[in-house]
Amino acid sequence: MEQIINSPWFIPLAVAWSLPWKGVALWRAARRDERWWFIVLLVVNTLAILEILYIFIFSRRPQTSTVVRPEV
Repeated sequence: MEQIINSPWFIPLAVAWSLPWKGVALWRAARRDERWWFIVLLVVNTLAILEILYIFIFSRRPQTSTVVRPEV
């Protein structure tokens, strides 16, 4: 494990792995107007673990919306 972490490729690979996940998670949190999720995802770096959980678990709940019906 120490050899992997000390490898010159570890940081570029970690960034290449986590950056797309972070981008998708931040985009989804912003579109859903979930400010606290956006802040947490922006600040906390977990090598994309938190981002993946948000994308596939926490953001799957149905979004509430108001339906406006015309008066009859």
